[in-house]
Amino acid sequence: MNQPRSLSKLISTNTLQHAGYLAVAKTRAKALKAFSYVVPVRRPMLFVGEESCDELCDMLINENNSNVFIVTDAVLNSLGIPAKVTNYLDSKGISYHVYDGVTPDPTFTVVENGIDQYAEEKCDSIVAIGGGSVIDAAKMIAMSQGNQCQPQQLIGILKARKPSVPLYCIPTTAGTGSEATLGAVVSDEKTHQKALSIDPRMVPLAAAIDPTIMKGMPAHITADTGVDVLTHALEAWMSANANVETDYYAASAVKAVMKYLPLAYQDGANLKAREEMGIAAHYGGIAFNKAGLGYVHAIAHQLGAYYGIPHGRANAIVLPYILDVNRQGSKKRLAALAKRTGMVKVGKASSSDDEVADQLIADVRELIATLNIDPTVKGIQSSDFDSIAKAAAKEVSDTYAVPTYLSSSEIKEILLKIEQASANTHENSAEVA
Repeated sequence: MNQPRSLSKLISTNTLQHAGYLAVAKTRAKALKAFSYVVPVRRPMLFVGEESCDELCDMLINENNSNVFIVTDAVLNSLGIPAKVTNYLDSKGISYHVYDGVTPDPTFTVVENGIDQYAEEKCDSIVAIGGGSVIDAAKMIAMSQGNQCQPQQLIGILKARKPSVPLYCIPTTAGTGSEATLGAVVSDEKTHQKALSIDPRMVPLAAAIDPTIMKGMPAHITADTGVDVLTHALEAWMSANANVETDYYAASAVKAVMKYLPLAYQDGANLKAREEMGIAAHYGGIAFNKAGLGYVHAIAHQLGAYYGIPHGRANAIVLPYILDVNRQGSKKRLAALAKRTGMVKVGKASSSDDEVADQLIADVRELIATLNIDPTVKGIQSSDFDSIAKAAAKEVSDTYAVPTYLSSSEIKEILLKIEQASANTHENSAEVA
């Protein structure tokens, strides 16, 4: 039976549009792969353990920095988290100024305020103490100050002409791995869109993974940020730009998360679990530095911008759906990952790739359920789907090399499933109440 002419034209137009999208996306992915090989990306000096903050400060002092700009947020400052650094700087006679104005998903205004205070206090270096938002804001402040420009001028790839001012990072969450990456995300207050700056000179000089700082992290934040680590590693592993080096770091991160995240979630004072998760987050950052991310992050970024969902939880909501989408195209890779990390159940190592990949996806779903992460998006509405899908597709085509490219309609199908799951969960909750 022939299709009506209007429908036939629509199908043809959509097919052509998706073909054009694929061509552009794959070309950019190849360019990004070449970029990762040609442009050197340094690794920060890494200090690990309960004395790591002191060691980082010693490095800072030995580099002749004498007036430190400490970037953090108001909650961490009120809890006295920066004191481990400020007390040590006091003991060494080093001046510092604390800027605690960073908010979740920092905006250009947050960065601009930091730039102004840095200049007013005549600081010569920056120490970021916080999660991904704090570290991203600190990166943008450091790069803007080093280039004497507005942060908006740094949006894009390789927009800086000079290095940043000396930047050191102490992550308080095991999540973003931002202390190891060459990018930073800033939100636009007016459009609510997230803007990305990418430059190898944005990588901090050093980072300290201190489990004693992380042990006070609440269980729900431990869960959210931990799934962010897992997502970084899984998307880097499935990337078309993955290589032997990124595979090592991605697999190491996945193995650590599956073992230590439940332990850190159940007992926040477990310093071994905290330290291993901190290292896993760092490894995940190294992996996606070169391999890139994918649709989980692209969609999660939009859910965060539209509905105020914390980034790690947004990843946890989207991840199972994207694993299902990628299952066919990535089953060999997922099976190889499951075997490499020991996720394959005893006696199943010789099973087919389909079975092993399905087991890995099931284990990820089980982990997310164990962490009691809310799988719903409150306020999600289908009227936003077109703009969310368009923005997510653009992020992927501009930035990532994914195993399976999705059309806007396929992205909207995922959003519809999330909407339905959210509605069902709320209905069940109402019935129980």
